[in-house]
Amino acid sequence: MRIAVTGKSGQVVTALIERGTADGHQVIAIGRPEMDLADPASVVRAIEAAAPNVVISAAAYTAVDKAESEAELAHAINSSGAGAAARAAKALGVPVIHVSTDYVFDGTLDRPYLESDATGTTGVYGASKLAGEEAVLAESGYDAAILRVAWVYSPFGTNFVKTMLRLAGERDEVSVVADQVGNPTSALDIADGILKVAANLVASRDPALRGVFHMTARGEANWADFAIAIFAASAARGGPAAAVRPISTVEYPTPAARPANSRLDCTLINQVHDVMLPDWRISLDAVIARLIQGT
Repeated sequence: MRIAVTGKSGQVVTALIERGTADGHQVIAIGRPEMDLADPASVVRAIEAAAPNVVISAAAYTAVDKAESEAELAHAINSSGAGAAARAAKALGVPVIHVSTDYVFDGTLDRPYLESDATGTTGVYGASKLAGEEAVLAESGYDAAILRVAWVYSPFGTNFVKTMLRLAGERDEVSVVADQVGNPTSALDIADGILKVAANLVASRDPALRGVFHMTARGEANWADFAIAIFAASAARGGPAAAVRPISTVEYPTPAARPANSRLDCTLINQVHDVMLPDWRISLDAVIARLIQGT
């Protein structure tokens, strides 16, 4: 496949380039200066110039706390920019895959969220991503798959795993929130899932393959549990580790509220696209190994 993906340096984009190239696909990463998500016209021009078989809308405004004071910019990128990518895909007659987030939910349910559950956001970031989902479905003529992911980490960029390893090199104990639960998910696994969904969309016009899907790793954890697992995997390889002091969300206030429950039920994508991501503990071990080895 010839794949156009928005963004050049994000975790999912970098993972897509690595995994897609290894699978024999041509992955064209599009970003600045030729494309600015805040400028929809540039998005359409850049994607049409790439002439792909499928478009992956992966780039986004992801500064959750900063979005509270930059609402207009967050919506311009996450809603208008995503919609422009879908509009370009429709003009080319190709499907679009849009990467979304668990933040479209308010986190108040006591079970993993289904795609059919009502959305409800707690901040600007989530609202902008939800608006982006709606824009992509509308602009693509519903020739789209929305993939909601969560708690993304990888050997690339900035993420919780890399932050924990850095902090472990600076202190003996780290305080980590223990009353928010979710599904830690490797960007490398997300890339594999995206590639499988992309192949399905390109091969078939079946409407059942399109719509909204949840795609996270198997297994769940709270942030403190996740940190403990990170340090255990790191220590096993001679890397940095620290003790973890579990704290509550109220002890770590942030400008934007986080969902207490970010768990996503991934049954649908398994049934429809035959995608089931590995358990997060297995993938975490592989990512830690790469980080410790510097690869």
